[in-house]
Amino acid sequence: MPGADFHLETIELDLPPFAGALGDRLRLAGLPVSADVSARFAAALTLVRPVSRRRLYWTARAVFVSDRAHVKPFDAVFREVFGGGAAPGEVSPDVAQTSEQTATGFDAPSAPASASGPATPSLAAADDPGQHDDEEAHELPVALGPSQEEVLREKRFDALSPRELAQLYELMSRMQVAAPLRRTRRAERHRHGERIDLRRTLRGALRTGGDPARLRRRRRRVVPRRIVMLCDISGSMEPYARAYLQFLTCARGAEAFVFATRLTRVTRALGTRNPERAMQNAASAAPDWSSGTRIGDALKAFNDRHGRRGLARGAVIVILSDGWERGDPAVVAREMERLRRLAHRIVWVNPRAAASDFAPRAGGMAAALPYCDALVSGHNLAALAEVIKAIGGGGEAPPAVTLEPEEEEPWASASPVAGSSVAMPSGYGPKRGHTTPGWES
Repeated sequence: MPGADFHLETIELDLPPFAGALGDRLRLAGLPVSADVSARFAAALTLVRPVSRRRLYWTARAVFVSDRAHVKPFDAVFREVFGGGAAPGEVSPDVAQTSEQTATGFDAPSAPASASGPATPSLAAADDPGQHDDEEAHELPVALGPSQEEVLREKRFDALSPRELAQLYELMSRMQVAAPLRRTRRAERHRHGERIDLRRTLRGALRTGGDPARLRRRRRRVVPRRIVMLCDISGSMEPYARAYLQFLTCARGAEAFVFATRLTRVTRALGTRNPERAMQNAASAAPDWSSGTRIGDALKAFNDRHGRRGLARGAVIVILSDGWERGDPAVVAREMERLRRLAHRIVWVNPRAAASDFAPRAGGMAAALPYCDALVSGHNLAALAEVIKAIGGGGEAPPAVTLEPEEEEPWASASPVAGSSVAMPSGYGPKRGHTTPGWES
């Protein structure tokens, strides 16, 4: 049908040669296309599936066209290669605007049903031509300009629109979360190791008549520490939860948990590279999404099920929460003390810490702060750099907490009291009737 835009579907499309060939055709037509621009076009096609000629046209135009004078030769090459595209007379009068605006705001021109040219073997007509207008309305931008990136870096997570959150994932994927290193008890071969490997040295000495002419050495293996992230998905953290879950998705190799009234492990749910699918998997795995907050119970569940079994031993624990607790803050303090004995470092990310008048007055935050090594805000993308720095061992120490004086206990000294017992390292006391010898009256 004339004037209809038929959907197309890629079939085994080899992106680098395809992008390079199209870039060569555009370069011959007079467009300033370099190998880097062709590589960006190939990367853009991995984000925006060219299921229609309209989508392929605007994706290619947003990458290759950077000046108003490039529109006519680009349209001519596109029409020659794909047998359709936009003729200069068919484009709306707003075509004089920059490609950054046209990539997301305008309707693409119509195209005929047939396609010809070098790229047609990779494209085949689909059966259903409908519903492309809705898809194009929700299509993600291919590339962000420097000004857009700057706005997204400084904008708070709770003020982002769903479209901006999707754009934010691309910027988060560039961030590298590097954990501090630790020396294991296992050794590995190394020519400058601090210890002599007797077995390999003696084996090598057999070749020289029993004379150890060359000493073989070993050193202790150095590996990155495990990163464990616990994200608050309660009602008070809902504006930030989606952005933080995207950050957890980008932190490859980290163990991820979410909690509101219960603790849920979502490491496998966030394992996919598709952010939308990862969010759906995490939401379906956590039935308490946007409910109340029980930080103490969640920390206790983590310590009992995972922390004591080795997941938290020597790890960097990152807790993303505003510290609002509906339960007893004393439980938060007790469980944070248990976690502090196991973890190498605890980083608390509170998005409300960016406020100038912020003070840790919330019960859960005040109870947990003495056991934290760093307190950072993480309220926008630029602040996430401080989070990554704190994970690596940098950052400032959390501020001191000034609490109201509590009632003085009956004994203020450290002298034992009849019937008392010593607390176990795991946080549990001894069984009834088995108190420490010598402490009973």
